[in-house]
Amino acid sequence: MWTHAIATILSIVAFLGGLRVMRSGLTGLAEGTLTKWLQRLVATPSRGILTGAFATAILQSSAALTAIAVGLVAAGSITFPSGLAVVLGANVGSTITPQLLNLNLWGIVLPALVAGIILVCTRKPKLGRLGEGLVGFACIFISLQALKTSLEPLAASHWFHMALLHAGARPLLALAIGCGLSAIVQSSTATTLIAMALAADGLIPVVGGIAIALGANVGTCLTSVIAAIGTIRPAQQVALAHVLLNVLGVVVFVPLLQPFTHVMSMTAEDPAQQIANANTAFNLLCTLIVWPFTRQFASLVERLLPAH
Repeated sequence: MWTHAIATILSIVAFLGGLRVMRSGLTGLAEGTLTKWLQRLVATPSRGILTGAFATAILQSSAALTAIAVGLVAAGSITFPSGLAVVLGANVGSTITPQLLNLNLWGIVLPALVAGIILVCTRKPKLGRLGEGLVGFACIFISLQALKTSLEPLAASHWFHMALLHAGARPLLALAIGCGLSAIVQSSTATTLIAMALAADGLIPVVGGIAIALGANVGTCLTSVIAAIGTIRPAQQVALAHVLLNVLGVVVFVPLLQPFTHVMSMTAEDPAQQIANANTAFNLLCTLIVWPFTRQFASLVERLLPAH
């Protein structure tokens, strides 16, 4: 038990350290070609959303991509509205993570880590900054994987499953439990998959499973909040936008939970598939609703959390 607790703490420290190193590297490149490339890639809300969705689908972690978006804004590489668009896309990309579980994440991370170390060792300023960015990038994902591994005993524990079982019959409680457990285990996917398994076995109703999945989307915001601690205001605005997007989305969906569940029941016969479809529909609808008003939403966040 103590071993897993220590591993969890070390993983969090490594995560924060990776963010700091990545920010340092990106700050050094703020006036270079990397900034221009990033600005071009997320120049419009549509591009930013597509970039966020694609990157999350490939990298299998909306939490990590959101943390990276916070880091990019903190480094001045991209603006707050662009970071917001990436977050909107990340929410959509996260819905296909279960279909991409067989993707070899280490095939992306390890080359980035090796290349980053080599570039840092060249002691050339520009290459060194790029190397720092790559090392920090790799550390973020490695630490998140380590965190998930150190928390696996918790996710597999009897009380974790019993909490979902107890909450499944009470939608509002299910929502809160899904939020809390997702924040604890740092994985909305893990919480959603367990809810799907319980629903497939008939242990909880589909409406309870969907409520747990919706709550898990809120709980996963904790990563971006942690990543924004101690950063500049625009980076904190990205984290706030992430929280608002998911919280407001859940607030809108809660009164419609029963009819929403009925609609999802028509998309598939399998209860687990219904919950997966509900999770996809929720994130897709939230992003599509905000998409045309990305700049207005950004202005709202800036008023709620002013730069000065």
